[in-house]
Amino acid sequence: MRIGIDLGGTKIELVALDDAGREILRQRVPTPQGDYEATVRAVSDLVLEIESLSKKSATVGIGIPGALSRVTGLVKNANSTCLIGHDLKGDLEKLLGREVRIANDANCFALSEAVDGAGKGAKVVFGVVLGTGVGAGIVANGEVLVGRNAIAGEWGHNPLPLPRKEDLPLPDCYCGRKGCIEAYLSGPALQRDPDMGRYEERLARALAGVINILDPDVIVLGGGISSIQRLYANVPVLWQPYVFSDQVATKLLPPVHGDSSGVRGAAWLWGR
Repeated sequence: MRIGIDLGGTKIELVALDDAGREILRQRVPTPQGDYEATVRAVSDLVLEIESLSKKSATVGIGIPGALSRVTGLVKNANSTCLIGHDLKGDLEKLLGREVRIANDANCFALSEAVDGAGKGAKVVFGVVLGTGVGAGIVANGEVLVGRNAIAGEWGHNPLPLPRKEDLPLPDCYCGRKGCIEAYLSGPALQRDPDMGRYEERLARALAGVINILDPDVIVLGGGISSIQRLYANVPVLWQPYVFSDQVATKLLPPVHGDSSGVRGAAWLWGR
């Protein structure tokens, strides 16, 4: 049995999968607000409860809205700020008495869709999360690309390419910089500027840069904005002029597993 956990800012969601990827159990509890110790205990208790109910032991993978530092092993770059600077992996391993694998939640999304979702069978999958924030993950040959600095796929905090008059002045981003892709393409950004044509053109520019560097087989959209169906027809047309190729075979697809992709991907951190 594989347990995947999505450790979010408002909820902790757990799913247990069998070897074929079929869901056995699912559970969800509120995330203790601003309390690191209580959050760690809530995750541990949830795992032990599910194992008790199923009478099976499990591997444990966790997706977090941040990353583990390659230098210290501590949580960094997390939207859930109470996690920052803590040894989440070590603390959970002490409580559970086993190895725990932790990855960025966008990486988990990308892995889920690469294993048995929209990117199944593709060699390179770029998974994008367009929600409260903007993140992304890269899966190559079935493996999550983490990177030397544990920031592979941090697409949302690159500048929006080729700013136009309507993109100015450069908007502030929560990261402290201006003009980040996240500041234009997140859910709150779309609410501030609901012109869908402008949104689609910005998304096309931003994804064209990904295609020029990574040249993925498939780009899968996740998050709340991924439910807007017109994106899948319009954006690939709009990105053509910005891609350095005579044709673009990269597919832009909606997720197969929807909101469950992150938690499923956390379970798949232990492989198939």
